[in-house]
Amino acid sequence: MTRYVLRVASLAAALGLWQALTSLKVDLWLRFSQFPTVTDVGRAFAARLSGPDYWTDLTDSLTRILTGFLLAAVLGVATGVLVARSRLAEDLLGPVLEVIRPIPAIALVPVAILLFPSNEQGIVFITCTAAFFPVMVSTRHAVRALTPMWEEAVRTMGGGRWRILGSVVLPGALPGVFGGLSVGIGVSWICVISAEMISGQYGVGYRTWQDYTVVDYPGVFVGMVTIGVLGWLTSTAVELLGRRLTRWLPRTAYVPGTRPPRPARSAKPAPAAPAAASGGPVSGGPASGGPASEEARDEHLV
Repeated sequence: MTRYVLRVASLAAALGLWQALTSLKVDLWLRFSQFPTVTDVGRAFAARLSGPDYWTDLTDSLTRILTGFLLAAVLGVATGVLVARSRLAEDLLGPVLEVIRPIPAIALVPVAILLFPSNEQGIVFITCTAAFFPVMVSTRHAVRALTPMWEEAVRTMGGGRWRILGSVVLPGALPGVFGGLSVGIGVSWICVISAEMISGQYGVGYRTWQDYTVVDYPGVFVGMVTIGVLGWLTSTAVELLGRRLTRWLPRTAYVPGTRPPRPARSAKPAPAAPAAASGGPVSGGPASGGPASEEARDEHLV
């Protein structure tokens, strides 16, 4: 509960600082006098919520991001597994993918305009390309990091290639796959908003750019807040789905800001029992072959 209070307090402090700097029109090195206040953005946000255009833009952006991201998830996982498991696929696809991967997805806007008959398909293509490479690279590394012992165990029990893929490769690579999906959803939002600003018709990015062209700065911040909230919700959904599908993984009990517990001190060994008056060992002692010696031998074997 304390952590949630701290998070809300940090957000409230950031908003309070924003309101103070903009309302006082502070101009030191940064010019906060040009910024709208929190109250101005709140009024613009309330006005947008009451109109139909805001919800149309929201629906269009979500449709584009989900379509492109789902395509990238399927294609990225399939390509990553194929490249990691097949030398032929790595030789054929690897050079092409490594040449295209450094190109920013937003730089493909002219290619999308020339390649696809409609702007909608081009925006989905850019969104898919943006998320494809993080998912593909993470999947490839996760599959290559799997220990060969698991695959050999399945082969020993008579499992074939598809059995290994479904029982070892995909479950073992899930943590890496969802790491790539978490990165990919964030990159997708960046690129879909940029594509909507350049060649979109409706959408949060298109509306934000239109507000900027007519010098409606509160409207620009409404678009920025909307993008941030949507990105946070979608990335949280991907993270929760990943935790749900990888419940079998061991979870750490470490809590940030706390010290790990010290290991318990081992008890001091008990002093050896005195020998009997006859000089022989006591019955049941280590040298007598009794229960104590059997337990010591079992512990040694374990």
